[in-house]
Amino acid sequence: MKWKKFRIKTKTEAEDIVISTLYDIGLEGAQIEDNVPLTPLEKEQMFVDILPQMQEDDGTAYLSFFVEETEDGELLMNGEVTTEETILNAVKTELDGLRDFMDIGEGSIAIDETEDIDWINNWKQYFKQFYVDDILIIPSWEEVKEEDKNRMIIHIDPGTAFGTGMHETTQLCIRQLKKFVKEDTELLDVGTGSGILSIVALKLGAKHAVGTDLDPCAVPAVEENKEANEIPTQDFDMMIGNIIDDKEVQDKVGYEKYDIVVANILADVLVPLTPVIVKQMKKGGIYITSGIIDNKEETVVEAVKAAGLEVLEVTYQGEWVSVTARKN
Repeated sequence: MKWKKFRIKTKTEAEDIVISTLYDIGLEGAQIEDNVPLTPLEKEQMFVDILPQMQEDDGTAYLSFFVEETEDGELLMNGEVTTEETILNAVKTELDGLRDFMDIGEGSIAIDETEDIDWINNWKQYFKQFYVDDILIIPSWEEVKEEDKNRMIIHIDPGTAFGTGMHETTQLCIRQLKKFVKEDTELLDVGTGSGILSIVALKLGAKHAVGTDLDPCAVPAVEENKEANEIPTQDFDMMIGNIIDDKEVQDKVGYEKYDIVVANILADVLVPLTPVIVKQMKKGGIYITSGIIDNKEETVVEAVKAAGLEVLEVTYQGEWVSVTARKN
């Protein structure tokens, strides 16, 4: 279907009130564009595969609302036929009302017609099969080529909520897993997302994996990818919660039981995570981290050493860093 897009230029501090006000007249599901810096919690909940490159925040925000357009060119809002002029006038009236008691900025309105897009599946065009050395990582909608059938093949559908595995940090982790996974390996995967690192480890011969994540969407994503890779249910368990400060999650994960802990998350999360996660590791256990932009390398290395771990190796790909350490 086609959509008419109403894009409003406003100010970041007015975003919530503008969205709420226009919701009352039937415009829902705003797309927000701004350059507000991420909070520590937002950083904690993000995956580095989708880490944004943001410009300096100038206080400007754009709010876009989408109204369905029929083949006849009519607009449908809340199931009723309306017109572009009617919507435009209603939006202007609401914005003018807001100006009486707050600064909403320019308040200009631009109108565009979007292309006929499958909003749910459009992201798939950006995820193609790729290789990490001798491993092929491929989405379900692509075919394995004849010449690749003897490779280790990992089927991953990241969905709209998680990274694809194409990011350099994920590849750095996979290469370290190849070095350290053994047949009896117990793996803990912090920030598991789509489950790609745990699934790779299990395919490499690990005995069992536990994944933790803050996002409940990780549960169906992991289940689907387990099934796609024929991973037995009992070999890969999932838990939702923050292992850094949630004692219940820490207890469920267990203490001094993991041969490898892998954490592909932001450096600012690795710093508080590291002294906690040491308690989950066996003596001699390996700690593989990534998600580290190059200017944060020393910060993570210092955190790893401060937790009593021995740094074994620091590896690089592009501007990203992986730090691998051992609990002695």
